[in-house]
Amino acid sequence: MRRLPVYLLIDTSGSMHGEPIESVKVGLEAMLSSLRQDPFALESVCISIISFDKDVKQILPLTPLDELQLPEITTPESGPTHTGQALKLLCEKIDKEVTLSTPDRKGDWMPLLFIMTDGKPSDLQLYREMIPEIKKRHFASIIACAAGPKADPDRLKELTNEVYSLDTVDSTAFKKFFKWVSDSIGVGNRSIGATDDFELPPPPAEVNVII
Repeated sequence: MRRLPVYLLIDTSGSMHGEPIESVKVGLEAMLSSLRQDPFALESVCISIISFDKDVKQILPLTPLDELQLPEITTPESGPTHTGQALKLLCEKIDKEVTLSTPDRKGDWMPLLFIMTDGKPSDLQLYREMIPEIKKRHFASIIACAAGPKADPDRLKELTNEVYSLDTVDSTAFKKFFKWVSDSIGVGNRSIGATDDFELPPPPAEVNVII
């Protein structure tokens, strides 16, 4: 079975400290629970998590769904949001972890990227430099979420046309968002397996489409 690599980039900067990041954890647990009930996902989905604040780190290397345990996600009380550095690390990990197709073998499916932030890049120049590098990696889809009133969807629109927003950063909103992510991965896995196309399901009412 070919793998479907899914990369989650999660903003853990100071404004996510406390209830927002706890709500993210609740949402992630709900997402994993949902995916594990999907036999297509259970056979092929691998997930990686990169957190970014003043530090950027891969807190979960690309791991099959049936072996995955959520790592501890921590947030500093203050500090910058190094989104550009996160994209740079993402490119490095994609190059190491994703198997490309060759004339002799079928590699992984094109990866999916979900990026969630409640602010804007502190390293804007690097962020913009990394956007063409991200596009070279041929993601099947890049879905960006601007969470809460301080998020800047305009910067995310530079990265992808698939930008959505959450008005609040409570557990209900994040559970709805991550449930939609799990639906997207499940639907995406089946459609990619059949046609190499990727279509997102309609987002829930809590997830707003940014035009």
